[in-house]
Amino acid sequence: MTNTPANEKWIEHRAEQLILLDQLKRAELFNGRAAMLGIVLGIVTEAITGSGIAHQIGLGALVDGYAACRTQFLPFCF
Repeated sequence: MTNTPANEKWIEHRAEQLILLDQLKRAELFNGRAAMLGIVLGIVTEAITGSGIAHQIGLGALVDGYAACRTQFLPFCF
C-alpha cells in the first residue's frame, strides 16, 4: 500500500487532533486540581477566620442581602 497525498494529509490531521485532545485533557486536569485546591483553601480560611467563602471573595453583601430578603427585613427583594 502506498501513501497517497490524501492519505498523508489525513494522517497529519489525525495526529494534530490527538495532540490537541491531549493538551485539552492536561489543561482540564490542571483546572480541576486548581479548583479543588481553591475550595480547600477557602474552607480552611473559613474555619480559621469565621468569614464565609462568599465574604472572602467579596460577595458578602449579596449573601447578606439574600438572607435579609428571606427574613423579610428588606422592603424589596432582588
